[in-house]
Amino acid sequence: MAGHTNPTVRRRRLGAELRRLRLDSGLKCTEVAERLMVSQPKISHMENGNRAISPRDVRDLCALYGVTDQQVVDALMEMAQESGQRGWWQAYGDIPQSVYLALETDATSLHTYGSTVIPSLLQTPAYALAVIEETIPLLTAEQAGSRLKARLRSQHRIFDPTRPLRLWAVLDESALRRVVGSPDVMREQLEHLHALGTEPHITVQVLPYTAGAHPGMSGQFSILRFTDGPAAAVVHVDRFTSDLYLDKHSDVEHYGVLHDHLQHRALSPAVSSGFLTDVAKTYIDAARHVRVREAGDR
Repeated sequence: MAGHTNPTVRRRRLGAELRRLRLDSGLKCTEVAERLMVSQPKISHMENGNRAISPRDVRDLCALYGVTDQQVVDALMEMAQESGQRGWWQAYGDIPQSVYLALETDATSLHTYGSTVIPSLLQTPAYALAVIEETIPLLTAEQAGSRLKARLRSQHRIFDPTRPLRLWAVLDESALRRVVGSPDVMREQLEHLHALGTEPHITVQVLPYTAGAHPGMSGQFSILRFTDGPAAAVVHVDRFTSDLYLDKHSDVEHYGVLHDHLQHRALSPAVSSGFLTDVAKTYIDAARHVRVREAGDR
């Protein structure tokens, strides 16, 4: 497990555990800050997973909270040590999706809904580059290249030989019909989706227009679950400027029910496979027409 240590996830989990210990002790953040002679925001940032936590901080907090079990203290200090390590995504510079990539790297399963765009783990290089270039204004070529490399690197997670990610994707038909890049790019993308759907740990379902109105119309989201059990999960809601990360049990449960509902409304995996093939054929025809028109213009 050490080889898959994820500093961001470790920080969030460690912060949540320290918050639980503080609440059990009956102390408020302001009281903890006063006794340790630190600022109150520092305590809040540590509990929210927004900053690295040193083993010394953990030791001092455990002493203040009356934690006497040395095994518990040692485990928390080890998590603190791991939270200071660098993640693979940091090699690609300042990537806005770094928090999500960190969570995704450590997740054991991912249930995702794509309303208007194919989820990043399922994108081909050409489709991914087109999405990056066409949806983010004022992006330089260098920035686009870094984001593409990070996105393609993240896809290694679904084929990790030691622990492949269990991936369940429900895709709205609009994500398949919207031409991103070109008809050729879309054909390749849909053929890629078809192939991924044959993998035993990947399920792809299409939610057709004929399904009518449904709860997923509010936008894309993903549910990431971890090895710590059903209570260890985070919902990621995709936003243009600042994504949302929800880990309250009630929020996770709500989105879990929502995804289950979308699965039931969507075509079965087998029927979805045929649907993808049929839509891909329309892009073959569209690409042929484009080439004929371009030849006529010359």
